[in-house]
Amino acid sequence: MKPNTVLTALLLIIASSLYAAEGTDSSGQPGSHRSASPDGASVGFSNIADGDVLPTVFTVRFAVSGMGIAPAGVEIDNTGHHHLLIDVAEMPDFNQPLPATDKIRHFGKGQTETEVQLVEGQHTLQVLFADYRHIPHEPPVMSEIITVEVSADAPAQADSESD
Repeated sequence: MKPNTVLTALLLIIASSLYAAEGTDSSGQPGSHRSASPDGASVGFSNIADGDVLPTVFTVRFAVSGMGIAPAGVEIDNTGHHHLLIDVAEMPDFNQPLPATDKIRHFGKGQTETEVQLVEGQHTLQVLFADYRHIPHEPPVMSEIITVEVSADAPAQADSESD
């Protein structure tokens, strides 16, 4: 082999090793790098609160402070999108993309409100912000868990926001 060919091959090997290591943690596991969140960032609900009695179909409005909203797939520092956790008893692995399930709903287009339909009874709700890959930030930006009562007898939701 010519010296230039050997040097080129060596550079390609080094470059591919660096590329493969990007986005891994110290154990080499892919996808475990989490985007940083700024100090004081928070998310929550702007129109419902802990203890509310809600109809079986209701609107949830998300609030975010200290960060911006960007759709999934768009990498911009200090941004993310909302995920609504419904009756989640055990948190998923925050080093991996959040799964999309009936209990973990994604708002990857940057939506700030949604209509929710739940069966009657008590339910827990929580907002979790995640980056462009659906991976929660470090530290996580998430609301407190609120508990709501869903009742077919509850009056229709007013169109005003909670304080």
